[in-house]
Amino acid sequence: MRFSAFARIIAFSGLAAGAVVVACAQQPSSPASPAPPKVTLTPAAPATPAVAPASTVPPDTVVLTIGERTITRVQFELLLASLAQNGRAASTPAEKRKVAEQYGDLEMMAQEARKRMLDQSPEAKQMIAVQADNVLANLLAKKINEQVQFTDLDLRAYYDAHKDDFEEAKGSHILIRFKGSKVPLKTNEKDLTEPEALAKAQEIRGKIQAGADFATLAKAESDDAGSAVKGGDLGTFRHKQMVGPFDEAAFTLPVGQVSEPVRTDFGYHIIKISSRTSKTFEEAKPEIEKQLKPKIVKDAMEKIKAQTPVTLNDEYFVK
Repeated sequence: MRFSAFARIIAFSGLAAGAVVVACAQQPSSPASPAPPKVTLTPAAPATPAVAPASTVPPDTVVLTIGERTITRVQFELLLASLAQNGRAASTPAEKRKVAEQYGDLEMMAQEARKRMLDQSPEAKQMIAVQADNVLANLLAKKINEQVQFTDLDLRAYYDAHKDDFEEAKGSHILIRFKGSKVPLKTNEKDLTEPEALAKAQEIRGKIQAGADFATLAKAESDDAGSAVKGGDLGTFRHKQMVGPFDEAAFTLPVGQVSEPVRTDFGYHIIKISSRTSKTFEEAKPEIEKQLKPKIVKDAMEKIKAQTPVTLNDEYFVK
């Protein structure tokens, strides 16, 4: 989930969700504050800005002042961390300065809105409540995600049940297309019927069996333009990356042997597998965790949703 609570930040300054982290860490400015909002950075910037590394600035040092509001280094870094989680990292001094300036623009507008008592309107209160709900819901999802842990027993059970997913093959093929194939017809080439394509594929296989070079024939005869220029080489692929009949042949064909023509919607394939490997449990563990975590988080969220029923009034939402 993304923080949709910060539409106003995006609208005014292009900042992502994290700006509320800083806003929530401060007490709101007094609506009656007489001084006009202003933005100052500490230390003051020369013509060519150069911000000191964070490690040299104490956590409670004020790095940004907007009107009467002050933001310390640690509060500003909370903002940066939240932005990074939402896909907008700011690591260089110039990037951090830009974030500070944009947040300053946002906060100036917010302070002026509070002066005009706009935050007291029913519309504003409702929007703020919805924004708070969004923040809390996202923080809950983040917390659940952080708390997900696996035992080796869990991971091993998944590995044993999905061993095929961790097997890889390296191979080549020669494709002979037929009418209706998803592969485009070569210029000046006859559009073969299925029986004609099968006969041609069998003829090519016979030549390979008699000693002809697989790669040379692939370059000359294969209708798969992408692999033909590489002598039919498909590189390394895993289970279910290829269409069903091809996948089955590639993972059952003895290494080094040339298959009988295998029919798919693309045409007839002559397949040769040069190697096949399978990840060990230890090698597969990080990948298994990555696959399982989203599902466990989703299940946990669904369980929470089930505990609090939501009822819609059909008289309003249907009619």
